[in-house]
Amino acid sequence: MTSKQRAYLKSLAMTMEPIFQIGKSSLTPENTKAIQEALAARELIKISVLQNCADDPKELAQIVSERTRSQVVQVIGKKIVLYKEGRDEKKKIVLPM
Repeated sequence: MTSKQRAYLKSLAMTMEPIFQIGKSSLTPENTKAIQEALAARELIKISVLQNCADDPKELAQIVSERTRSQVVQVIGKKIVLYKEGRDEKKKIVLPM
């Protein structure tokens, strides 16, 4: 992913609300599966890491991206933004070249 594409995805993610929360139980297989399904449906998602989660958000982002085969767009504070190119042509986010 180029820096221009990453910047474009960051700008799209700024207005998004987090659709997942990772809490005290950290990453569970159920969380991972739900995140994978959301990525397939939306391509770009935002995840919030709650205060009671002891894990580092950057490490969580790496783990989630590996398990879901997605890319980490950014990690700011306790917010994670992930992107995975979808298969549906109608819903696809068109990235700049």
